[in-house]
Amino acid sequence: MCFYNSMSKKAKELAARYGRNLSVVEIAEKILEEQEQYRVNAFTFPDYPIITADPEVQSFKWGLIPFWVKDKKQADEIKRMTLNARADTIFQKPSFRDPIIKKRCIVPSTGYFEWRHEGDKKIPYYIYVKDESIFSMAGVYDSWLDKSTGEIVNTFSIIITDANPLTAYIHNTKHRMPAILSTEDEERWLDPRLAKTDIEGLLHPFPVEKMEAYIIKNDFLRKKGDDPGHT
Repeated sequence: MCFYNSMSKKAKELAARYGRNLSVVEIAEKILEEQEQYRVNAFTFPDYPIITADPEVQSFKWGLIPFWVKDKKQADEIKRMTLNARADTIFQKPSFRDPIIKKRCIVPSTGYFEWRHEGDKKIPYYIYVKDESIFSMAGVYDSWLDKSTGEIVNTFSIIITDANPLTAYIHNTKHRMPAILSTEDEERWLDPRLAKTDIEGLLHPFPVEKMEAYIIKNDFLRKKGDDPGHT
């Protein structure tokens, strides 16, 4: 699964990487300028920069809330189950079957965190794409209207697929990894005209030879302001 992502680049670098404008104030000031996010915990339902077909960098919350959700109570319940979307069921699940066709996005990353289980031990790893300072995870998004406040809440989910040999060794319980897009497929992924078969063809394990990983400190999630570093 993918619940701990990394974004250690400034907003201007992110905008330049994807050829997007940067006029969204909360991206520039709240998310990536005042304090760089090295590790982002999905279970806090954070604001995070994503890329859509829109010419601007967007700021959405992690944990997809479908447009059809009735109230805040239901929204709070469902977002805990939609941090990730499985590629093998995404076209069938009510939360994702509309977004996967019409509302696809890119979730930028500089790396992500996963654990290997060895008996009672959990060994944390930092996993990243070689030769790419920012790479692209496939995602879906939706917009929900909170009728009690009139607020439109924009949210997203990261799509996960089968693991390649490297990530299967690390994530040795679920054998999953985020669906990572090649740079050549990024804008194609965002094209709303893409057919279902073409969408499915992009949700495959990323080539193992293009990825690397290393063991990090066990307490990296409890520390603020520190990079995870090797053990």
